[in-house]
Amino acid sequence: MTTVRIPAGWPATEEQALAVQDELRGRTVLDETGPPPGGGRVTGVDVAYDDERDVVAAAAVVLDAATLDVVAQATAIGQVSFPYVPGLLAFREIPTVLAALDALPCDPGLVVCDGYGLAHPRRFGLASHLGVLTGLPTIGVAKNPFTFTYDDPGTPRGSASPLLAGSEEVGRALRTRDGVKPVFVSVGHRVSLANACAHTLALTPAYRLPETTRHADSLCRRALKDTTD
Repeated sequence: MTTVRIPAGWPATEEQALAVQDELRGRTVLDETGPPPGGGRVTGVDVAYDDERDVVAAAAVVLDAATLDVVAQATAIGQVSFPYVPGLLAFREIPTVLAALDALPCDPGLVVCDGYGLAHPRRFGLASHLGVLTGLPTIGVAKNPFTFTYDDPGTPRGSASPLLAGSEEVGRALRTRDGVKPVFVSVGHRVSLANACAHTLALTPAYRLPETTRHADSLCRRALKDTTD
C-alpha cells in the first residue's frame, strides 16, 4: 500500500480548483474511439473515505478484458486533499487514485471510474480529469444521473437513452440488466460514447455495476479498514 501526501501546489480554494479545471478541460480528447471492448486490460478505480480522520483510500484493479479475471491490483492511502464542494470532488481523490495507478505492475489499459466524465456541470468530472493527467483512455460509469435528465431506457439489457443537459447529450442511461435501474455512462478521455457503452456492457455480465467497479470498491474499503485495525 502506498502512502500519499498532498502534492505541493495542489489547489486549496474553490477558485483555484475551478481555474485548474478550466485549464485542463481544454486538453480533453474527444475524437478517439478508444480500445475495443473484450481485449487487452481494463482497470477499475474507486475510493473510500474516513471522514473522522480525513483519510481517503484508493484502489486500482486490473482485469483481463476477455475473461474479467483480476490481473493486478494496488492501493494507496492519503489525506483528503480538498474540501467537499459539489462539482470539484476529483480534487479530493486524484492524488491518491494516481498513486494507486502508479503502483500497478502493468499498464492499466482503459480506466473505468465510479463517477462522471463529460456528464458534469463543467464537463470535466473525475474520469476526464484522470484521463487528461495520465493520458489513459477513461470512462465514467455512475450510479445516478447527477443533475441531468433522461428518458427511461427500454426494459432489455443493452437499452439506452441520452443523458441530457438541456438538448446536449453528455452521456447515456444504459440498462445493464433486464428491468434493473440503468447506470449512467459518460466519456472521460480518448473514448467515444458508443465504445464506452460497449465496454460497460462487456463488464456487466452478471450485475448492474461493472466488474471493475465492484472489485475496486471492495478493495478500497478493505484498504481503509486495514488502516484502522
